[in-house]
Formats: sequence, C-alpha cells, structure tokens
Amino acid sequence: MKRPLAYVTAAWYGGDSENAERAAQYCRAVYEAGFSPICPTLYLPLFLNDAVPEEHKSGIDMSRDLLRRSHVLVVCGHTVTEAMKNDIAVAQRLGITATTLEGILTVKGQGRRRNDD
Repeated sequence: MKRPLAYVTAAWYGGDSENAERAAQYCRAVYEAGFSPICPTLYLPLFLNDAVPEEHKSGIDMSRDLLRRSHVLVVCGHTVTEAMKNDIAVAQRLGITATTLEGILTVKGQGRRRNDD
C-alpha cells in the first residue's frame, strides 16, 4: 500500500540532537498512522550550516518544496512558532490539509485517544 506523504512541523528549539530526537519520535507516530513522514529537521542539519545565510535560505527553499509535494501537514507539539504558522499558511494556500499529530492518531484509532506523545 502506498503511504501518503506527511510533512512534519513542530517547534524546533534547542540543539540539533534534541530536535532530531523529537522529530524522530513524531515521524515514528506519523509512520504508525499510515503515512510516509517528511521532516527536513531530521536531515538538513547534517549537511547545511544554518548560520550561513545562503545555506539557511536553501534549507527553507528545500523544506517548502517538500511541503508542496506532501498530501498533509502534521503539526506536532503544543507550541506554535512563527515558522510553523508559515508552514500552515503555505499548506492552506496550496490546498494541503493541515492537522495535528493527535488528530491523525485519533482518526487512526477510530476515536480512541493515544497518550504516548
């Protein structure tokens, strides 16, 4: 079965390793809900230096391109940052459904709420 692409966004703060660990947990939950997670935070820091303005812009451009290819935007966590608001606005403009991680897990569980996030 082909899994729809799901772009994962969250409040990324702290160091790359903390962000990667949280992103991996979110991606696992999205995967278990039946989607193919796309999360630039997991891999862009491996080869882009965010402190270099050109590379920072490249990271934003690549992330936006991946969002455009996605079927759904999954908003994770309980804080909404400006970057997340931008992701939501782009998804809305492109007609891409935006939902929360809790939302897709509730749908997958047919109304039962999971408490492992």
